[in-house]
Amino acid sequence: MATKHYLGSCQCGAVSYEVDADLDQTVTCNCSRCQRLGIVLAFAPRGAFSLTSGEGNLTEYRFNTKKLQHLFCKTCGIESFAYGDSPKDGSPMVAINVNCLEGVDPRALTSHHYDGAAA
Repeated sequence: MATKHYLGSCQCGAVSYEVDADLDQTVTCNCSRCQRLGIVLAFAPRGAFSLTSGEGNLTEYRFNTKKLQHLFCKTCGIESFAYGDSPKDGSPMVAINVNCLEGVDPRALTSHHYDGAAA
């Protein structure tokens, strides 16, 4: 699967975005947050992401190293994406909650598992 254009949103639709992402490299994680949320993640350069609505309806949560800016909708509570920097080169990136992308079944993807609990 190559990079494709996707539309995403929170559950209530107050927060929406567009992103160009490659879903061949999705990740599941067992850290204290991802495990509870059941998130399947895809990563993209920040320039490939555009928040189209709801900036004022976002609230932030940071934990552990506080490097990721977890953003979620104030209305429905869904975290559909997070901002951070790539651990490889420090470039700005976005972590997309694949569960929030239109027309995508995240359980049909072959995801790499990251042991965030041990990190």
